[in-house]
Amino acid sequence: WGKPLELVVAESGDVYEISTIEQAKYWLRKRWPVLDHAREHALASIEGAMECMLPVQAARHAFATAAHSAGFKAVEQN
Repeated sequence: WGKPLELVVAESGDVYEISTIEQAKYWLRKRWPVLDHAREHALASIEGAMECMLPVQAARHAFATAAHSAGFKAVEQN
């Protein structure tokens, strides 16, 4: 998964750290605020990466795109 991603809730400024692919999958399945195509694509990409069918970086990118679509600000930690 690489470096953790921070999800910043635009309205409240709350910050959540996603440091594993398993956390990303949990968030997409249980805590995601919208059900849209970007979420579905990210979930499929993460499941594909967990089964070694897709690169992890593709799943990470799909997750960041879904986060943006859902109104989160995705910020990589340094």
